[in-house]
Amino acid sequence: MLRNSQSVSRLDILDWLKDPAAHFPPRRHADLTENGVTVRAVAAKLGISRKAAGSHLGMLTRLGLLRTRRIRHRTHYQRDETRIAEVARMFEKGW
Repeated sequence: MLRNSQSVSRLDILDWLKDPAAHFPPRRHADLTENGVTVRAVAAKLGISRKAAGSHLGMLTRLGLLRTRRIRHRTHYQRDETRIAEVARMFEKGW
């Protein structure tokens, strides 16, 4: 469910990362579910530059919604389910 707005693109990224194997092509040297996805994969999925995708992923990482892992000179991104649950609870309480 791709949209034009930057904030909505970030929501799409978070949604895709719930089940990365269903939304991204497999990687030869890393398991998507275990290790996450690269900037290149997100950029290709969104149809934007790697720099723009990196900005989205960087924002989500700074917010604590994503974790990073370096594998073979590439950064892989995964959801931080604990932090996402904390944020969801804050909004449910009327933050």
